[in-house]
Amino acid sequence: MIPNQHDPEKLKELGNEQFKLSNFQKAIEFYTSAIEKANGNQRLVCLSNRAFAHIKMENYGLAIIDADEILKEDSGFIKAYYRKGSAYLLLGKFDDARKEFKRADQLTQGKDADIQAKLKQIKQAIYEREFAKSIERPDESSEPIDIKDIFVEQGYDGPRIDNDISEVTPEWCEKLMNHYKDQKKLHKKYAVMILQKVGEILKSQQNVVEYDVPKDLEFTVCGDTHGQFFDLLNIFKINGNPSVQRPYLFNGDFVDRGSWSVEVIMTLFAWKVCNPDIMHLTRGNHESRNMNKMYGFEGEVKHKYDDKVYELFQTVFNYLPLAYTLSKQVMVVHGGLFSNDGVTISELQKLNRFRDIPEGGPMADMLWSDPIKQNGRHPSKRGISISFGPDIAHKFLNENGLSLLVRSHEMKDQGYEVEADGRVITIFSAPNYCDQMKNKGAFIIFRGGEMKPKFVQFDAVEHPKLPPMAYARNYGMFM
Repeated sequence: MIPNQHDPEKLKELGNEQFKLSNFQKAIEFYTSAIEKANGNQRLVCLSNRAFAHIKMENYGLAIIDADEILKEDSGFIKAYYRKGSAYLLLGKFDDARKEFKRADQLTQGKDADIQAKLKQIKQAIYEREFAKSIERPDESSEPIDIKDIFVEQGYDGPRIDNDISEVTPEWCEKLMNHYKDQKKLHKKYAVMILQKVGEILKSQQNVVEYDVPKDLEFTVCGDTHGQFFDLLNIFKINGNPSVQRPYLFNGDFVDRGSWSVEVIMTLFAWKVCNPDIMHLTRGNHESRNMNKMYGFEGEVKHKYDDKVYELFQTVFNYLPLAYTLSKQVMVVHGGLFSNDGVTISELQKLNRFRDIPEGGPMADMLWSDPIKQNGRHPSKRGISISFGPDIAHKFLNENGLSLLVRSHEMKDQGYEVEADGRVITIFSAPNYCDQMKNKGAFIIFRGGEMKPKFVQFDAVEHPKLPPMAYARNYGMFM
């Protein structure tokens, strides 16, 4: 609730207080009230502050809209270019970001060290992008790694695969989790073996995997985990390890942000190799090269392993299925629905998913779009894909004979949210996201036969003193 306050300066100060407490949504509400009451430069400052809060909430599209509104009134407002450039940078749109920071650089006459640093980083990112394109393999696969060339040191005390990948049993996976819990690393040789095998498994699956949940079996669906390994362990502690009696589906965004992304993704991949029927995985928008470059996973893999292993991860990410249907009733997809009407499951099966995530089209929509309370389609608050209303959700579900859409992709204070008359659920499984959002995590249990969602909430657990994005490049993640 916004207090009965008519002084825009006071409202702005209240917004600033909430911002400092990392209550970014409340800060946005105060700034919005201030904008409605302010005039002139005061209004532009409030718009700039709201754009900053939108960036913190990953609402990059809304930040760009606020910056554009400022620039309509004052083309010399330096922070508007900075906010807009930051939003484009965090979306991986380096060319657009460079244009905005160059304009800010001109206005500051090249005297702002931070802007100069951003331009230098963007120049390097563009160079790396173009170089990667020049050496890209036609099939977008990584250079093969021969495990015979990888020597295991005598002192290595972690789980081993001595002869065959069939040695990856539930006991092996439990040993791996305990090894990771002790902050030790799985040897590169065994990591590569897991990655190569899980790639084979994932590549053989449909774009939209059609899975029937056996009657009375409890099937668990988790949302984003974002490198929060110790919270992943807590999910298994609360709900049980993956098994024939308790299969899991993790709905994308396994990596980035949290600084144990390698541990999260390798744990999930190991369980998938152990038994493909007890661990199910879909792709999120962060299983992509652009996001991994900025939000930590690239740096983490290269720190813990090397460039070749990172490229192997990228190949495997391109094999991840895009969605699941459960018992012909529930669709699970990371982001949401589509920019156009009339999309069918059978059409989605024809997409070429073996690629990095495009900036537009059905595949991008599946991994980037968000629900919104208003009917219809609206510009995305993120700057990619769309926001879709309850009517769009109802129409898609009805046309495809489905009853429920489960998606992730957005932090929710309670770990989940139900909307569109109960037909759209957001599930988010990274509690206290980035060690600052104070949200709960949650997962869903569906019982075969009835397929009604049961929500389980949980709080964040303690983890070793390593901050989020410890391996990320300094692209100004906390601008």
